Amino acid sequence: MSPSRARATTALALLLLATTACTAAEHESAPAPHSPPVSRQAEQLRLPLDAYASTVAETHVVEDAQDILMRRCMKDLDMEWKTLPSADAQDIEPPNLRRYGADESEAVRYGYHPRPDPPSVVRRNRAWDEREALPAEVQRAAYGTSGKGGCFKSAQHQLVGDTAPPDYHAFNQLTGTALETSRRTPEVRDALRTWHACMAKAGFDYPDPYAAAGDERWETAETTPAERATARADVACQKSTKLVKVWAAAETRIQRRLIRQNADRLREAKARKDRWLTAARRVLNREGS
Repeated sequence: MSPSRARATTALALLLLATTACTAAEHESAPAPHSPPVSRQAEQLRLPLDAYASTVAETHVVEDAQDILMRRCMKDLDMEWKTLPSADAQDIEPPNLRRYGADESEAVRYGYHPRPDPPSVVRRNRAWDEREALPAEVQRAAYGTSGKGGCFKSAQHQLVGDTAPPDYHAFNQLTGTALETSRRTPEVRDALRTWHACMAKAGFDYPDPYAAAGDERWETAETTPAERATARADVACQKSTKLVKVWAAAETRIQRRLIRQNADRLREAKARKDRWLTAARRVLNREGS
């Protein structure tokens, strides 16, 4: 895996491990013909710590700027470098989708299975995959023998000088702490008990939405009727108990406290992220002018 993608993938994986339950076995699926919808609640859910991590769209901005600089470097070596195709803004998932369990709009169609990637996301992922198959000579020119050298290193230095890459360790650690701490607050525990009772009345026995999503019965290639029925009951009970609203309010309070307690650490992390973003947008603006 190329360094730029590896770093972005690692950051996103850590975030997902900290914030979402495992939903289903990985499987190959055809791209969705249109961007699958998410609920308005998921679109609007924002938490205080979000300001300290890059969104997927921001990660793409940095990747795209580095790509432009790498293309110039590779051209000087008489080698072609294809830049990544862009992902449509409406195809990028909201940052806190599935943070507290299944999303209403997704559950109706996909149960707990991941929704198919829309075409623009599929195209970008395939472009990354194609880079893994580049000839060895091109790989060395692009990334050096270490995977962090070559035109990649040159592009990074041209972009931000000696500024270290964004480090999301603080965010990943604190957002996981906030989620687990909020889960144990009296109001969230009460809401989860009410959710459990609602699900039991519908014929399902799960202690919380994560357990429902992680049921090993859903480890199938395609969504089953039983899975969709469970997911529909799940989101209906989330809505009737106001679980997401209660949980988000509790976690917002906890995240604000954690931000105050880790102000210096987070300030530096955000400053570094912002320097990369500013430099990347400058490159993209020059390229488009």
